[in-house]
Formats: sequence, structure tokens, C-alpha cells
Amino acid sequence: MAHRTRIKFCGLTRPGDVRLAGELGVDALGFIFVPGSRRALDPAQAESLRVAVPPLSQVVALFMDPEEALVRAAIRALRPTLLQFHGREEAAFCERFGLPYVKTLAMGEGVAAAESLAKRYPSVDAFLLDGHKAGEQGGQGARFDWSDLPALPKPWLLAGGLTPDNVFEAVRQSRPFGVDVSSGIESAPGLKDGERMIRFVEEVRRADGFIADPPVR
Repeated sequence: MAHRTRIKFCGLTRPGDVRLAGELGVDALGFIFVPGSRRALDPAQAESLRVAVPPLSQVVALFMDPEEALVRAAIRALRPTLLQFHGREEAAFCERFGLPYVKTLAMGEGVAAAESLAKRYPSVDAFLLDGHKAGEQGGQGARFDWSDLPALPKPWLLAGGLTPDNVFEAVRQSRPFGVDVSSGIESAPGLKDGERMIRFVEEVRRADGFIADPPVR
């Protein structure tokens, strides 16, 4: 059976983009709650976007070193199925909210650092590999070497610099559980481009046709 790479679109800010992602069969929709981010939402905005999410889609709330109150307010408004932590949060904090979570690993620090950090999160459901350095925000399109990947005990998603033009090669080369894109499908920060969204999904599915079996790590 061919491997189906999961797709996550992150940094959604408009109902129309949410609806199109659902129509394209995108697996997970990411909403950012990081003050200062160009794609940041407040809980009231998130509530209005939540109604555009189609049934059976994973809803992901992303945070970076947040106060507990912000996480709980976002959970009430967005009703996410997954949380994603992008900063220096400890595992105990990530577990506090009773939801599955994804932890981002900063590949700008190197493979050894990512592997070492991953050991601190035994309860994680998946990791996300991004090209930034520790303490930096994601969504900047920072690419890293797809041939130099950490050995991880849980499924992982590839992020950082992915676009419709390179995701085919990224999937074929790294064979991730999933891919995560934000700036690579935008016309401006937070504004998704419908044509790029469509092409990104098409290229991932085209790459899946070249993968006979799921990755073994």
C-alpha cells in the first residue's frame, strides 16, 4: 500500500482559506496564538474561523512560550484536537491541558540537538522539524538539509521552506509522516493563495505515488 503523507496548512486567518483547505482534503488546519506573529489570532477571531472548519479535520492551536491562561482561552474558542508548542515549553506544561500535542524541534541547532531535545518529551504525539533556530518563530521559510534528519521515536512532520515547487522532492527525499506549510502557500503573511494551496496538495500526492511503503525509523 502506498504511503499517504499527511498535510498541515498553518497560519490560517480567513474563513475562505479554511474552507478551501477542507475541500482539498488537508488533514490538519493550524491556527497561531503567538503575540507578535504576523499570523496571530486572538480567541474571538479563532471562534469565527472555527465555524468554517469541515468535519473530520484536525484543528491545531499553536503556541510559543505561552501563559497558561492564553492556552485555555484558545482551547475554549477554537476547540482544537491538537496543541502545538513551538518554544521552550517543558513536557509537564504541554501535558497540562489534556490534549494530544506536537512539539517543534529547531533544526537550525543541528541533528544532535534535536535528538537530545526530543528525549525530554516522551508523552508527545508527534514532532515537527522546522528550519529555524531555538527561540525563533517559525513560518519564516527557513529550509534545512532534508538528507540530514534526526532519529526520532515518534512520527514527525517536515516544515521550513516548503513550497509547491519543492515539496515533491522534499517528500521523496525525506519520507516524512507529514508536511507543514505556512508562508509557502501565501501571497502575503496570513493570506493564503488558492492556486498555491491547490498546487501544494497536488505535488504531495504526486510524490506519494513514488513511495511504496511508509518510512521506518
